[in-house]
Amino acid sequence: MIERMVMLAAAYLIGSIPVGYLMGRAKGIDLRQHGSGNIGATNAGRVLGQPWGSICLALDALKGAGPTLAAGWWTGALGAGSSSAAEQWWWIAAALAAIMGHIFPVWLGFRGGKGVATSLGALAALWPIGTIPTLGALVAWAAALRVTRYVGVASCVAAAVLPGLAALTSLTPAWGDRPLTPMLIATSGLAALVIWRHRGNLRRTLRGEEPRAGERLGREAAR
Repeated sequence: MIERMVMLAAAYLIGSIPVGYLMGRAKGIDLRQHGSGNIGATNAGRVLGQPWGSICLALDALKGAGPTLAAGWWTGALGAGSSSAAEQWWWIAAALAAIMGHIFPVWLGFRGGKGVATSLGALAALWPIGTIPTLGALVAWAAALRVTRYVGVASCVAAAVLPGLAALTSLTPAWGDRPLTPMLIATSGLAALVIWRHRGNLRRTLRGEEPRAGERLGREAAR
């Protein structure tokens, strides 16, 4: 039990590394004081430039995937044909710990990003029970972004379809004999959290104040 708790703590601390904040500081900019005030990849791209936003996106996804893969190997659930509910819970808990680290980083007073990129990496690393639903959610995200050009709206669409995609994946041979309940509860809770974290974006979108994808903000842009 102690080893598993250490595993969760390590996943949280890795997830809480504030990549976007550190990138901004390296350029003399505090992302929390510019654009939307968020330290995630979207705001990093708007304030620092799209190349930096893409790097932030990749690193945020990596800090979700790394702890999840390590936890899957440690618990023996990674890629197995079947696993017990207990093994799945620990594995999924490690993925969620990394995501919570990004959203609520201890280093920044528990005020972090919105969790989309880190969730993408963490869930995709739940091979195969999370990988297939995550790829489907990524397709939904890309389609919604193409139609609306709002990253926040696309992120909420992807979050909303994730539990249903997990349920559909459980009907395929790739799921094996694993129980569905742990993944369904985790994806539903995560979807609700991601949508809640984007509530400001949705309000600004309805008012016509939300920047569209690809728009860069100046250093003195208001929140």
